[in-house]
Amino acid sequence: MSTVTLAVLVPLLPFLGAVAGLLLGRTAPGFVRPLAVLPVLASLVLAVLVAVRQGGGDPVEAVTELTPTGSVPIELALQVDGFAALAAVLVTLVAACVQIYSTAYLRHDARYPSYAALVSLFTAAMLLVVYTGDLMVLLVGWEVMGICSYFLVGHYWETPEARAASLKAFLVTKAGDVPFLIGLFALAADARSFRITEVLDSVDRIDHPTLIALLLLAGVAGKSAQFPLHTWLPDAMAGPTPVSALIHAATMVAAGVYFVARLLPLFQASEAAMVVLAVMAAVTMIGSALAALAQDDVKRVLAYSTIGQLGYMTGALAAGDRSAAAFHLLTHGAFKALLFLGAGVLIHAAGTNSLAAMSRMSGLRARVPDAYWTMTVALLALAAIPPFSGFFSKEAVLVAAEHAATGHGGAAGPVAAGWTVLAAGLLTALLTAAYAARLWLRAFRGRGTEAPAHARQPLAMNAVLWVLAVPSLALGAAFGVLPAWFDGGSLAPGWTTSLLATGIALVGGVVTYATWRHTTAFAAGTPLGAVAAHPGADPGQVEADAIASHAPAYGDVADAPDPSDPGRLLLGPLHRHAAAGFHLDAFQRTVFVRPVTAAASLVRFLDREVVETYVRGAAATPRLLGAAVRRAQTGNLQTYVSALLAGTVVLAVAVVLAVSGA
Repeated sequence: MSTVTLAVLVPLLPFLGAVAGLLLGRTAPGFVRPLAVLPVLASLVLAVLVAVRQGGGDPVEAVTELTPTGSVPIELALQVDGFAALAAVLVTLVAACVQIYSTAYLRHDARYPSYAALVSLFTAAMLLVVYTGDLMVLLVGWEVMGICSYFLVGHYWETPEARAASLKAFLVTKAGDVPFLIGLFALAADARSFRITEVLDSVDRIDHPTLIALLLLAGVAGKSAQFPLHTWLPDAMAGPTPVSALIHAATMVAAGVYFVARLLPLFQASEAAMVVLAVMAAVTMIGSALAALAQDDVKRVLAYSTIGQLGYMTGALAAGDRSAAAFHLLTHGAFKALLFLGAGVLIHAAGTNSLAAMSRMSGLRARVPDAYWTMTVALLALAAIPPFSGFFSKEAVLVAAEHAATGHGGAAGPVAAGWTVLAAGLLTALLTAAYAARLWLRAFRGRGTEAPAHARQPLAMNAVLWVLAVPSLALGAAFGVLPAWFDGGSLAPGWTTSLLATGIALVGGVVTYATWRHTTAFAAGTPLGAVAAHPGADPGQVEADAIASHAPAYGDVADAPDPSDPGRLLLGPLHRHAAAGFHLDAFQRTVFVRPVTAAASLVRFLDREVVETYVRGAAATPRLLGAAVRRAQTGNLQTYVSALLAGTVVLAVAVVLAVSGA
């Protein structure tokens, strides 16, 4: 079987699994789980075969014209280079782990068939984005992911948080997709093609590269949750935890970074666009790290962490280094999927998603030993502590920023972008280590009542944690091999940035630990309220209950302060604003949402009270006139003669008056 055929089957198998799952979900429920797991496992095997055959060499390409348009053709183009091959392996690996995990996590969920089918469709859409060589086909996968995210985030539609989160995710990403679509059409009009290779060959002929790049960046900011369109991602935690793992690690948010990486020469044609990208990345990194340090919901901490790590990737692209961004995308996909799936086990064991409640439990780590050890590995990778994978990929980003700032190493990014990303990256390294240590201490080193005694989590949930722990620990060691799969540039850590960033990260972790020791000593006797217990309950139901019972985590700020939280002491007066996401949601509601809803209310008033009144009046007037005329038609001859005589008298008087007046 040819490599092209294998590559076509990689997205096709999950798509067929999704269709079959939707068709057979009610009539043959016994086939639902095999149809959810087996196609994506087969897709994983095929993606690995494609990557082995591609081997980091020349791209695998194939083109078929979909439809003659008369102008710019739309083609079903396949383009698998080293980056695409490895990205597809990551997507299928995470999707397979999520599907296997979900068979146990949602085993009693009545809507599991539709959930599993949507996850498969989500996976197929992302694989289409990864493998396609045509921008319009990429747009199809891009939009299908947005639709799937709407349904998956709103899976627990009984809760108002889930309904609001799904609608918000859809609308905010669409706000970026509109300029993104305009930018694609403008780009194709100048390049005379939607083919990525032809677009890149035509970069010098594009008339307005800055405008097109900025329009495309709006879509990237929405899909990859970058400032200022990142606000949907923390609220999207109202969906099931496996969905969060899929969205954050391998699909949706990674699509924007992947898109910029594929079209990086286009963005490099505009220095202004690269600086805008760098500033967007810097603000995203720092703001999300501060917000993560103030969150009480364990999944919201991880959500803001994802936003910050995506900021590292876009920062590497702003520095002109696609290889560093791709490297961090791969390692982040592994350890972030592990963190979310481990968080699902943790929430089930604790019966709550509140870190404040977990910090009042003792022995929680003994209840979930698999989640404890694997999440420890993932958090160390997140904090970029050597020798874990996150250290090597984050160092590649910092080295790229250093080269752009100093002009060494053949950097292709602007100097201003390099300094911006380097400074923000080092500060974010400090904050990342701080919130990672805070999460670990509060979740696994709690003191107080004994943690609820639940049955051991199913094997399907624990096994995938260890599968993902392997790349979280060891993928960074591939920094010497991966350049051959990317652009050929070195991904080796630099001595200066390694020592500086690692030292900063260690300071952040140590200071957080010291602060935690101080705050817990004073808060040992402070009551926090009852902790939910669900012995033997379904993990998915536990999470749904936790979302409903911990609603403040999905609002602006929890009302009751937790004195044992080291984040409050570390952030000081900034904590209240950081916990609310620096009130960006409130700002967007005031500036955008309320004017739009007010305009909609005005239009509705005009339609109902003015337009409908006119329409009703236009219909009623002839009817009233007809009724008046009908009353005059009595059929009485004397009445008609009397009316005729009266009319004659009136006319005669009118004529006399007119003549005398003249």
